[in-house]
Amino acid sequence: MAKIVYLVVFFLSPSLALANTNAIYKCMKDDKVVFSHSVCPEAFRQHKIEYENGITTEVDSDKRETKVDPLRALLNKQTISKEKLLLLLDGEIYRLNQENSYFEILRASEIQKLDRKRFWQTKAKDDPSYGLELQEINERFDQLMLNNTNVIEVLNKHKQKIEGEVTPDQLMSQ
Repeated sequence: MAKIVYLVVFFLSPSLALANTNAIYKCMKDDKVVFSHSVCPEAFRQHKIEYENGITTEVDSDKRETKVDPLRALLNKQTISKEKLLLLLDGEIYRLNQENSYFEILRASEIQKLDRKRFWQTKAKDDPSYGLELQEINERFDQLMLNNTNVIEVLNKHKQKIEGEVTPDQLMSQ
């Protein structure tokens, strides 16, 4: 019971208002382990768990760090390097491609569920209600995937534009 109360107090603590959604923190104290989206309190040791491009890494991160959000950096008129920008673009393109693959899996699952429903209701494949539901499923997922594909095209064009730009450092080396 004490552990439950301790966890509730831990998660409701006002000092945890600054949430960092880029990582999950593994907070450890004695024999207690708690996972959180925000930085651990000072009394806890923490490991930072990140998931990116299908790879999970866990790093002992007892020292507190503040990450600079790229969008905030741009809004504050700070700059990010060309390499970092290209890396961010590649990451977003990869994420959108993964999301499209996920949509295909969801589409197949929903069609399978619809087929099971049709079977148990003893309807034929040429039943109008089955065809209508199948069409709705396909249209919904086609639209989602089309939106992602359009964004991928825009990001690729932007990436090519950035790769084609010559920086002042490149001019000096020529």
